[in-house]
Amino acid sequence: MERYFSVDNLDCAHCGAKIEEAINKLEGVESAVLNFPLKKFRISGDITDELIAKINQTANSIEAGVVITAIEEKQHSRRRRHEHEHHHHEECNYGHDHGHEHHHDECSCVHDHGHEHHHDECGCEHGHTHEHSEKSSLRNEIIPLITGVILFAAAVISSRLTDIKPLTVALYAGAYLTLGYNVLIATFKNLSRKNFFDENFLMTVATAGAFALGEYAEAVGVVLFFRIGELFEDYAVSKSRKAITDVASLKVEEADILIDGEFKKISSDEIEIGDILRIKPGERIAADGVVETGSSRIDTSAINGEPVPVNVNKGDKVLSGCINLSETFNLRVTAAASDSMISKIARAVEDASSSKPKIDRFITRFAKVYTPIVLTIALLTAITPSVITGEWSKWVYSALTFLVISCPCALVLSVPLAYFSGIGAASKLGILFKGGNAVEALGKVKVIAFDKTGTLTNGVFTVTEVSSCGGMSNEELLAVCGSCEQNSTHPVAESIVDYCIGKNISLYDTEKSSELAGKGVSTILRGKNVLCGNEKLMAENGINVPEAAVCGSVVYVAVDGVIQGRIIVSDTIKKSSAAAVSQLKAMGIRTAMLTGDKSENAEAVAKQLGIDSFSGDLLPDGKLEEIERIRGENGAVMFVGDGFNDGPVLAGADVGGAMQSGSDLALEAADAVFMNSEPEAVVRSKRIADKTLRISYENIIFALAVKAAVLLLGLLGHPNMWLAVFADSGTAMLLILNSVRILNTRKYR
Repeated sequence: MERYFSVDNLDCAHCGAKIEEAINKLEGVESAVLNFPLKKFRISGDITDELIAKINQTANSIEAGVVITAIEEKQHSRRRRHEHEHHHHEECNYGHDHGHEHHHDECSCVHDHGHEHHHDECGCEHGHTHEHSEKSSLRNEIIPLITGVILFAAAVISSRLTDIKPLTVALYAGAYLTLGYNVLIATFKNLSRKNFFDENFLMTVATAGAFALGEYAEAVGVVLFFRIGELFEDYAVSKSRKAITDVASLKVEEADILIDGEFKKISSDEIEIGDILRIKPGERIAADGVVETGSSRIDTSAINGEPVPVNVNKGDKVLSGCINLSETFNLRVTAAASDSMISKIARAVEDASSSKPKIDRFITRFAKVYTPIVLTIALLTAITPSVITGEWSKWVYSALTFLVISCPCALVLSVPLAYFSGIGAASKLGILFKGGNAVEALGKVKVIAFDKTGTLTNGVFTVTEVSSCGGMSNEELLAVCGSCEQNSTHPVAESIVDYCIGKNISLYDTEKSSELAGKGVSTILRGKNVLCGNEKLMAENGINVPEAAVCGSVVYVAVDGVIQGRIIVSDTIKKSSAAAVSQLKAMGIRTAMLTGDKSENAEAVAKQLGIDSFSGDLLPDGKLEEIERIRGENGAVMFVGDGFNDGPVLAGADVGGAMQSGSDLALEAADAVFMNSEPEAVVRSKRIADKTLRISYENIIFALAVKAAVLLLGLLGHPNMWLAVFADSGTAMLLILNSVRILNTRKYR
């Protein structure tokens, strides 16, 4: 069993990592993954009430006040539709100021105020409540911060202008308690639970020690910058969280559904396949479907990141989350709300942000070793030189600076925050990464291999050339061929008929028609024997055809044994394919194409797009072999495809990417899904992955370098608590701001 839990009152990323590790060791827990920015746990195992109690007890033993609450899933009943319609306002009204108790059978909302509410878990709108809570929390942080700064400034002025030392000390003490009261309270709570050496304990010991040594300004400065660092951390995490939760907030709560001949508004969670929805201008679409009646223009940017609206008409597919911009139309539902695209996106993005890359797991393990080492150095620094030189004050002060910089929170948070921001930025552009490990792997990719049909091309056959070599004109040749192909269900035949209709070419009824599997059709049209088909059909009937190198499927037309011309039908290349290949090559990425199509067709497309290498006539196992060869020659490889037969190679590549228009198997096997199905999205995903990987390494190197430099100064007998403050809180602020740079999506377009 896998369940999700909300986490409240967890402020320390390092403590979060320790809680995650401790919960994973509990009996009955198979795996526990903390999503710190979203403050959620994903826990698998035999989850009982007793286990949940143990989980909370374990979390509290590490950080006091942490509350881990199971997120309940709503159960909906379609049979309650009419009851819901008649009693909607009386029973629920989506309000929270009723005097009576709400029950699950009366309202689809769960009013549990013990944990945070989410759009995707509750039928009620809680976005404003959450936003108000964040603003209240920020206000509660700002007021003591400003008060503390005023007291701090007054203390500094007092120390410079007066000789009244008690007044100065009192002002410093007031500033210290105002700015650091939450640290002191957390420390004493943790000490009561025998939890030592968290960030609050280290900060308390360091600042109290500095105060005892008479270094009042340094002591207050530490808690001041620590408080500012926490505000920056909250801001950055909130901004990254918004990139993720914005996707979930696209869910539509209610929809107009046709019931008994009239449209009635009900909860979107009750939508089922086959329902007819009315979509008015300005409304967001609640479920995936097909336009039943009417036409309009819709904004698809929330799904695929494309800003240009698209026109939809009867029979066109429409995805949930899009906005109707112009006319009212009716939609026939093809997927229930819980299985529609916007719900899948929301689940995929949240799950992805819980999947940790290797570098994140390494930093978590490193922090476990790093902190004890620094604490040991601090203890030795306080005692050993002091015993030798007798300068206890100097070396104890030096040890205190060690304590200030020993907390690895900046390091532990900045790396996952970078990946979290990368996933959020990608989701805004219609790119779904299925985990931080997928982002990390893509950042290391050296070659990107594409499937052809449906990936680099549109996967839709159309007439690309008409060439008459007899007495007919091109239009007459199309009329004859289109008339003969009317009864065929072959995609090539259908594309020729559609092309004729689009050109307003009149077609004739055939007197007799026979389809010859794998060859073409034989018909009698207006008293003449007509053959339409491939070279094999012509050869069997002793008809010579002109030789020419062509790209696509060739349909020859012969009338009474005489060749009249040919029509070439081919797949059209997507609008962004050439630009995508060019941009990847400019980034130093090699490109390849692996396709089951004929080698000559593959060669023509590869040359047109400038692809470095290609292979045609490949079965799925042949594509896997090519992936292995490419990996051996060049390094990590990404494969991008869309077909049912691409499943194995998507799973076998270092990174698998699938076009949203592709098969369910391809979408399931892929590590990344491109919602607009354009190759240019692959370029954007690579840019995001590269930047995410680069920033995560920048954060690690910078943090360790600064901390090492300050530690070295302390060992050399030049302690400076202001530098220590910068090495801890200052570095944390810089790393966090560096991580959220990834959210600027304009750089990836």
